[in-house]
Amino acid sequence: MPAQPIGPIRNLTDFLAWEAQIDAAICGQPLDPEAETRLAQQGAHDPTPTPYYVLGELFAHYDLSERSHLLDVGCGGGRVLAHFVREGLPGKATGIELDPQLATQAQAWTARYAQLQVIAGSVLDLDLSPYTDFYLFNPFDQGILQQFIEKVEVEVNHPCTLVHMSDNGDTWRYVGRPGWTELASGSFQKYQNGRGYPVEIYDWPQHYTAWRYEGSGA
Repeated sequence: MPAQPIGPIRNLTDFLAWEAQIDAAICGQPLDPEAETRLAQQGAHDPTPTPYYVLGELFAHYDLSERSHLLDVGCGGGRVLAHFVREGLPGKATGIELDPQLATQAQAWTARYAQLQVIAGSVLDLDLSPYTDFYLFNPFDQGILQQFIEKVEVEVNHPCTLVHMSDNGDTWRYVGRPGWTELASGSFQKYQNGRGYPVEIYDWPQHYTAWRYEGSGA
């Protein structure tokens, strides 16, 4: 799978073609970057795959080990899980996806990897206690996010790391809550490497914040 693009990345079309090559090498198919949610009335947002170069930077905030278990909340077709395989990361990774069609797509290709699992359903119905790390890329509305954070605080009794990315980072939902410490923050909008040109990946910056939660047992 190409760690770097074969040729210069001059525009978004080149960038998406490179991403599709990596998807195909790991998943056997591209992961649709233009998918729209069918479940907006249930609070779901569009399942946009996180670019691999962004995941490479965001995953630096996790301290993964063989005992780690990452949960990708709103995994879509499974881009985060593909990154997990591509980088040979330790531990296990699970994706949960509300849309049954997307969950089925992700289940089909992840079945070949023992360290991966995909669950179809709502994260609000999932027991969060086994997970040591969480990733969210703007998966749902603010009301559901609030319920999710409260659920983490009730069910996760050990320290965990959470990375949340969205248009505004949703930082204010975590600030001031007991047990939460901000580790890092930043934003992404353009891709650039030594063989290409600045390419606007997002129409506006996508902000992220990495958090450490001490756990309800602290």
